[in-house]
Amino acid sequence: MVLGAGAIGATIGGRLAESGSDVALVGRGEHARAVKRDGLRLVMPDRIARLRIPMLTMGELRLTSDDVLIVAVKSQDTRPLLDQLLGVPVEGSGDRSDLPVLCAQNGIANEDAALRYFARVYGVCVILPATHLEPGLVEAEGTPLSGVLHLGRYPGGTDDVIAAVAADLENSAFGADVRPDVMAWKRAKLVSNLGNALQVLCEGPDQGSRPADGPLADVRSAMTAEAMACFGAAGSPVTDRAEFRSASAGRFELKPIEGRLRGGGSTWQSVERGLPSVETDFLNGEIVRLGRLHAVRTPVNAAVQARMRDVVNGSLRPRTLDPAALLTERPGN
Repeated sequence: MVLGAGAIGATIGGRLAESGSDVALVGRGEHARAVKRDGLRLVMPDRIARLRIPMLTMGELRLTSDDVLIVAVKSQDTRPLLDQLLGVPVEGSGDRSDLPVLCAQNGIANEDAALRYFARVYGVCVILPATHLEPGLVEAEGTPLSGVLHLGRYPGGTDDVIAAVAADLENSAFGADVRPDVMAWKRAKLVSNLGNALQVLCEGPDQGSRPADGPLADVRSAMTAEAMACFGAAGSPVTDRAEFRSASAGRFELKPIEGRLRGGGSTWQSVERGLPSVETDFLNGEIVRLGRLHAVRTPVNAAVQARMRDVVNGSLRPRTLDPAALLTERPGN
């Protein structure tokens, strides 16, 4: 059961279904209605697949004791989803709380939230370029693999469940690496995701990329330094940047789809779709939270978090912010 059928969830669910896994998607709104009516249109660099995968709403969802739950909603939607899951009927023997829950999400707060309700929780570090802007349509820009997923039990270790899921993923279209220290990998991914908001806030040909110098590079460096200081103060290991990159090197590359390059990451897509919330509070905001817990100043991440709230509430237009301003703001820590 893939809970959240957007860019990540639909790509994972779609590629698993293509390889013969028994998959259902759980979604909402016009996207769910479109997939129910016409199937999932999964567009890849080399082909287009029209997949007739079962699409359910939360109100239609029924679980069995044999189900594996892959949570792929944005982090700000995790708690409401967990609350809804507690009311979903479960058929068969066994305890609802023993259902395996895999958090295939950005950020590092989801696993702990799930552990309040489920005994077997797993982290999934998602390195998967995908885009969802239109109902019924998801574009997966990675090839020949759609992406690389690092999986492990939370808070640490591995077991037979995660090994079986990884094998299914490997049999479809993903690199799937079982990691006993998966949260160290997810912290490294969080560091890379701190720049997601810059794709929304700042104008320029290098928005969303990693320029070698200039204000955007300075902002990225400052956000990264704050994050690493927070993780160090918390005693939380982070996978080395070189190791993190080499784990995906040569396994997939981004290619244009229908002649178009990928427009932006998950935060940018939320704004493009006009959604009422973004994940920044669980990316940059996670660093701000850690800074407050461990007496580490995080002014640049706090400034990014504050400005993204301005975008969401309509008081700041996207791509109008000078990135240099983020280095001079001093929000309260």
